[in-house]
Amino acid sequence: MKTVKIFSPYNQAIVGEMPESESQDIESAIQRSQAAFQVMRKLPRFVRADILMRASEGLKARREEFAKLIAQEAGKPLYDARGEVSRAIFNLSNSAAEARRFSGEEVPLDMDAGVFEYQSTDASGKPIALQDLNLDKLSGMRRRIGIARRFPIGPILAIAPFNFPLNLVLHKVAPALAVGNSVVLKPAPQTPLTSVLLQELLRDAGLPDGALEVCHCSVPLAESMVKDERFAMVSFTGSAKVGWHIKSIAGRKKVALELGGNGAVIVAEDADIDQAVARCVRGGVVYGGQYCIGVQRILVQRSVYDNFLKKLIEKIEQCKVGDPLEEGIDIGPVIDEGSAIRIQGWVEEAVAQGAKIETGGRRDRAVVQPTVLSNTQPHMKVEAEEIFGPVMTVSVYDEFEEAIARCNNSKYGLQGGFFTQNLKNAFRAIEDWEVGGLMINDVPIYRIDNMPFGGWKESGLGREGTRYAMEDMTDIRHLVINYA
Repeated sequence: MKTVKIFSPYNQAIVGEMPESESQDIESAIQRSQAAFQVMRKLPRFVRADILMRASEGLKARREEFAKLIAQEAGKPLYDARGEVSRAIFNLSNSAAEARRFSGEEVPLDMDAGVFEYQSTDASGKPIALQDLNLDKLSGMRRRIGIARRFPIGPILAIAPFNFPLNLVLHKVAPALAVGNSVVLKPAPQTPLTSVLLQELLRDAGLPDGALEVCHCSVPLAESMVKDERFAMVSFTGSAKVGWHIKSIAGRKKVALELGGNGAVIVAEDADIDQAVARCVRGGVVYGGQYCIGVQRILVQRSVYDNFLKKLIEKIEQCKVGDPLEEGIDIGPVIDEGSAIRIQGWVEEAVAQGAKIETGGRRDRAVVQPTVLSNTQPHMKVEAEEIFGPVMTVSVYDEFEEAIARCNNSKYGLQGGFFTQNLKNAFRAIEDWEVGGLMINDVPIYRIDNMPFGGWKESGLGREGTRYAMEDMTDIRHLVINYA
């Protein structure tokens, strides 16, 4: 098996080497995963829970090692890398807790009298008095019990992105292991080393051999796995284009897609402007804007627009840009220079179409300066597409309905943010805004790892979040017992 070098996106320093899987390696990994599933599905839930809990404790002890690796291979500033590790620690411990309590349910079978040819009214439609009913027959109706039990479905193919090389991997791996599945993981080509370190962590915690296989491979080999019927499910996080292609070739297996977005925020005139500005800056620049729920489109009510824009620019220009391994840096590089060139190109195209750069607009190799654009229009790429960079557009609106309509004028619908003190409009927003999650007085980046997370329209299919993912990764067998 040959190896490939993994480079830092900031300065192209070599971070490490990664074995590159070929077709025979993929076949061996799938076979090991199949064998491991037969072990995993029979493990008592407390054993699975203990493995995940030991992994959580192990990660806690090695948090700085993981954070520095994430900063190196993903270019994520240390502050954000440490935050990702903290979330991953919770993700593992929460999956351990869910492994102990996750279960099916009793299904009531005395809901309908029709199957028993039972009549509760006479010929005229008058109810029959209770004392005149056939109580023996009534008891017979009660003496069936239905139990819907959930069982693991089999080996799962997990395809993960580069922007959260630990925690978004765990959003797939931890729930799958918690319910007794095995996983073959294809990490992002830019950030596979964190996945290898996670595999080591789980093995040290007692995970059976083959229960987590890591395959760093080419796109054609990844597609061959997507098509392989030995997998019961594909769980993918990444771009909408790739995600919907995966669904089209996956065959009969389950598919979960967590795709892109162009996160919108509405700032009403009654909002706390300082809070809205601070959260929009954080939501727009976190990890260089490479966040599917990052802040990209901001709509501000006319009466507070000028004040908001002035404060937003001031706050943006205070952000520290540079080496992600340096303490105190807010913004490091995007994942590669090609991405930076694309982001800069979209900004320049918007300017050519009439947009105005309020701040930023420059880049140095893979580092893109945080940028604010005004006078943009919905058809411009900086609004219509997912820019995946530290670029925000700011537009004015007059009426609440106008703002919601512009937010919905998008093929995406992942998460949104709404700053307001108007409770009525907050509830109206969740009725009318076509998103999977809505944050009131916060920005779309807010996510706790047990939340149901996923999108509408082209933003995805299914939900992540520990228990919600576990439901997708299991299936129901219904047992009916007649004890009459």
